[in-house]
Amino acid sequence: MKTFSIAKSRRLRSTPYTSRIEKQGVTAYSIYNHMLLPAAFGSIEDSYNHLKKNVQVWDVAGERQVEIIGNDAAKLVQLMTCRDLSKSRDGRCYYCPIIDDKGGLINDPVILRFNINRWWISIADSDVILFAKGLAIGNKFEVDIFEPDVNIMAVQGPKSFKLMEKIFGEKITKLKFFDFDYFEFKGTKHLIARSGWSKQGGYEVYVENTSSGLELYDHLFDMGKEFDVKPGCPNLIERIESALLSYGNDMDNNDNPFECGFDKYINLDSNVVFLGKENLKKIQSLGIKRKLMGVQIDAKSINVSGSIDLKDENNNKIGELRSGCYSPYFGKVIGIAMIKKPFWEVSQTLKIDINDQTFDGKVCDLPFI
Repeated sequence: MKTFSIAKSRRLRSTPYTSRIEKQGVTAYSIYNHMLLPAAFGSIEDSYNHLKKNVQVWDVAGERQVEIIGNDAAKLVQLMTCRDLSKSRDGRCYYCPIIDDKGGLINDPVILRFNINRWWISIADSDVILFAKGLAIGNKFEVDIFEPDVNIMAVQGPKSFKLMEKIFGEKITKLKFFDFDYFEFKGTKHLIARSGWSKQGGYEVYVENTSSGLELYDHLFDMGKEFDVKPGCPNLIERIESALLSYGNDMDNNDNPFECGFDKYINLDSNVVFLGKENLKKIQSLGIKRKLMGVQIDAKSINVSGSIDLKDENNNKIGELRSGCYSPYFGKVIGIAMIKKPFWEVSQTLKIDINDQTFDGKVCDLPFI
């Protein structure tokens, strides 16, 4: 089998951790916000089993920040998201769907509030900075918008808490989920949030001082030997089992937040002003005609590139599979699919063609676990 490499350029950036993870055995990359994002360190299933029992350190520098600072910063951030941030507080992270004027999803970032005039939007894979700049210019907002030099590393897994306590002390174990604070490492303060793109628990370190961050990266491995620390990355199996949605895979600008199950992040009754609010009211009034659901398929492997049609027993298309993988827990393929009404009822049977073979499956709720 031929192997190929990715040609690097200014349009495709490596991260401060790239040289380290390549020595540690990264075997695959994806592209995320124009940066290299590790996608595998050997077997994804082996990494999945390790993540659920131990601790991993991830290079997720591709999770870029959009900093918005100025007197109108809060107005701009609120204009971008359908979630009511009027009662948000300093030192807190918020999961916030960002939508356009039609109600289509632009991104689903985590937003960090430092204070009323300074915010970070920790983005999924789309150019949110351009969207923010356009809105700011059009509304003549008094803000500065830029990408700060921040490169996240994540420490994930059930033993992440013991490892981080060993380095930062007991205080870090008191950090509540989706809170953030500054913690000192050898004279340098690092912003650390109790967060991460897995359901196994852990932290994200928003590294602003690169030299100190690299030293911390190495120190995590030195101090984590007793916890069987390994390099890792967002794991396809774990994230699908946990229904952690991936922008660009499970959803995109053609989907609205109601279809994606984000109802609790949509505040149409509040007095806050955000783009697309009137269109979301119309969508709510008319009702959605499709929505994201889980599917279970009686197959042992699958490779999803693009999307795969799902059909009923009469060969009518009932939806499309957007992400899928073999789950060791269920012993079959599971996936996230956009299902048409009325076929989204749990236990709706389906058929899918994989590698010229037809397999049976059924619709189910999310998350799987």
